[in-house]
Parts: sequence; C-alpha cells; structure tokens
Amino acid sequence: MSPHSLRTAAVGAAAALALTACGSESADTDNAPAPQGVVSEATAKKIADRYEKVNNKANAAQDEKLLATVEGGQVYAMDKAVYTLFDTWPKKDQKDYAKPFSYTDRTYVIPKKGAGDWFAVQAKSSMNDEERVLLVFDKVDGAYKMVLSLWAAAADIPKPALDKDGLAEAVDPGTKIGGLAPTDIRAAYADYLETGGKKTGKALTSTQPVENAKKTYQRSSTKGAAEGKATEKFFAKAPADPSVYALRTADGGVLALVPLAHKQESLLKESYRSIASLVPNDEQAALGATSGPLITDTFEGQGLAELTPKAARLTNVDFQHVDAR
Repeated sequence: MSPHSLRTAAVGAAAALALTACGSESADTDNAPAPQGVVSEATAKKIADRYEKVNNKANAAQDEKLLATVEGGQVYAMDKAVYTLFDTWPKKDQKDYAKPFSYTDRTYVIPKKGAGDWFAVQAKSSMNDEERVLLVFDKVDGAYKMVLSLWAAAADIPKPALDKDGLAEAVDPGTKIGGLAPTDIRAAYADYLETGGKKTGKALTSTQPVENAKKTYQRSSTKGAAEGKATEKFFAKAPADPSVYALRTADGGVLALVPLAHKQESLLKESYRSIASLVPNDEQAALGATSGPLITDTFEGQGLAELTPKAARLTNVDFQHVDAR
C-alpha cells in the first residue's frame, strides 16, 4: 500500500440509470532478566524496511503476488483491489502512486512477549507530511506482514502506555472498556449505515466518521439511487480478516485498530425494471459489475478507535471498494 492517500474514502458507490507474577523478594531480583518484546526494535526496523522496499516495487509493477509477500489480512484484501482499479484513475494519480516512498520519523510500539505476535509502527511518509500512519505487523503464514494501516492527524493517535523497559501493553480485544470492547466497534459502526445508529450504534460517541455514516444512511434511505428510481441499502458483512488489535494508552484508555466491511445494494424499483437497467460506473465495471436491475458493491475497510470508561470514539476510517456484481 502506498501512502499517497489515493484510496477511495467514501463508504458507497453510485450507479447510473440508463434508460507480571508476584513472588517473594530475593537478593537476585535486580539481576532478573528484563522482559522481552514480541520482537526487538532492530528486528522491527528490518521488517518495516523490507515492507517499504518490496511494497514500492510491487506498486510500481502492480504485482499482487509480490505484494502478498509483505502484506496480509485486511490491508492486502484492500490493496489488491487498488491494483484492479488502477486503470480507472486519472493519469496524474497513477503516476503519483507509482513513485517510491519511505517511512520517516518512526516510533516502534512493541508489546511484551506473550500477548500475541504483533507490533506497530508509527511514522510519517516522505509523500505525506501532514499526517502520521499507524502500521500493524503480524505473523501471517509464519512471516511478518503488514495487516492494518491507518493515516491520522497526530492528535488522533493516543500515546501508548509504555513500561520502564519501553514495552507496550497489548489488550485482549474482547475486553469491554465502558460499554464496548474493541471487537464491538465494527458492528456498532455498521449499524449507522444500516439503521442510522438506532441499535448497537448508540454506544459510539459522535465523531466525524460516525456522523458521515449516519448521513449516508439518511441519504440512501430517503433518496435511494439512480435519481430515486432504485433503492439503496447497506448491510454489514464479515471483513476479509476479522483480527482486531488493541493497546493500553498512556491516559488509561485503549487504542483499537479494527477491520470494517459492508455491502451496498442498489435495486431498481419494480416499476422501472421493464424499461431501464442500472449501469455500472467505470469503477464498478472494473470490479465485475454488469448492467441489470441490481448492483451489489462490497467495501473492505479499517478504523481507529479510542475507548475509555466514558466514551467510545471512532476517529478515523478508511474504505476500499473491492467488488461489484
């Protein structure tokens, strides 16, 4: 994945209408070995360096097999679709995407050993000075690969809690913090697309991504699609990779990185089906959609959330259109 911020940020698509353990004290306490991280910082750097190098090469050639050697999980599912859609982009965007980049000003966030195999990297990009990216690397098929990647303003990424050895504390993503666990975020967000937040979505604090999802529901449920000649509905779906990652933050909360996914169904109203068809736009056509009474679009995504006993704030989301039928 390139940090050029070219990924589709919208949640929908439009179709046209054609007609530690405690123990006793001892003199050896000071000589006890220091806790170890999942990986050393030197190893984390090598993994991130390799990702950067291979990713640049894969992007230049749009080689998804090469990309699969350094990416996995949700991000790989999203970035494969980017390659599919590449030819639908403006020439300038295509040229920018193929430019090599580097991750700078890195901070390695490494949990203690024993809490899973993953670690995170915060960084800037040589192509984006305005935001920072939070990358999650996890073991996929025995090798470390980048599995989640979210861009955000520095203020939207809370500082992780670090112990005296500089190690972070991974949190079981099923642990409730206030009203929600990190694993609950996906369903709560999808509820805003499905119902406007009338059910599980009520537990989410109002943030820009939440309000945008609510507006999407309001627009789709009142105006529909194809100038009102088709209905438009959203449905939650299981993400390509359901893995959720969570860290204790310095202020006592929890930072969660979660996969998101949904389907969008555009269905021509019965009274128009004998005289018209929905016609896919260029992006939908590239993903496989053909003209007909129904077009179903699939979106894979990811979100950054901060949970405290008082609030559940989903601060950033990123979606990629991955399929259309």
